[in-house]
Amino acid sequence: MTKSTKTSRSFLASQTAVRDQSPAVEERIYQDIYDAIMEHRLPPRTKLTEQVLCQIYDTARHTVRKVLSRLATEGMVDLEANRGAFIASPSNTEVKDMFELRNIIEYAVLDKVGREASTRQIAGMRKMVEEERQSYLTGDRPRWIRLSAQFHLALAELTGNALLVDTLRKLVSRTTLMIAKTEAPGHNACSFDEHDTVLAALESGDIALAQEHMAHHLHLCEDRVRPNDDDHFDLRAVLGKNA
Repeated sequence: MTKSTKTSRSFLASQTAVRDQSPAVEERIYQDIYDAIMEHRLPPRTKLTEQVLCQIYDTARHTVRKVLSRLATEGMVDLEANRGAFIASPSNTEVKDMFELRNIIEYAVLDKVGREASTRQIAGMRKMVEEERQSYLTGDRPRWIRLSAQFHLALAELTGNALLVDTLRKLVSRTTLMIAKTEAPGHNACSFDEHDTVLAALESGDIALAQEHMAHHLHLCEDRVRPNDDDHFDLRAVLGKNA
């Protein structure tokens, strides 16, 4: 075997290793940024600089761009031409409009789920709420918030309408990231209790009551949104420890 052949095979092996590691790195970057957003360690309008992220995770720019594109699709990040990627920062008007649209969509979701979902499917939803409760009680805030948001998407998935789920996903993400890190004074942030009341109404066959509970829950969620924080954070300080 010639020296050039060995060099060529070594290069191909290294490239294969990079490709094999890329999905794992991509998922880690996504989860780190997602959790940092939901914990408000990276507040709205924080710039996600590609070069810095590449250095933090020792990865290629195209991997970082895939993550940012995924976060943008989910409504967590805004991609601005010639400026870069920023943690999404919906205006007060947009937040109001998004919750109004969520009310309309989730009202329809409950109507369809209430008429068509099986007892077994609703029982599966109860398991999710219990996991949400345990995550909150054990202090696992990122998982609690993730499950809290997933509850609404899981209900939508029971309709069997993929387009509806995709539409709701972005609304849920953008509204969830605006909810404050801690409970607003006088409000209970334990969404699992509110989710329980929706499921209890569905189990009893009372669709109208389930819709009433959901509307109340979304109203409380909207009320928990606090004004944007103007502080700026260093990506290395927030994400570097996880890399």
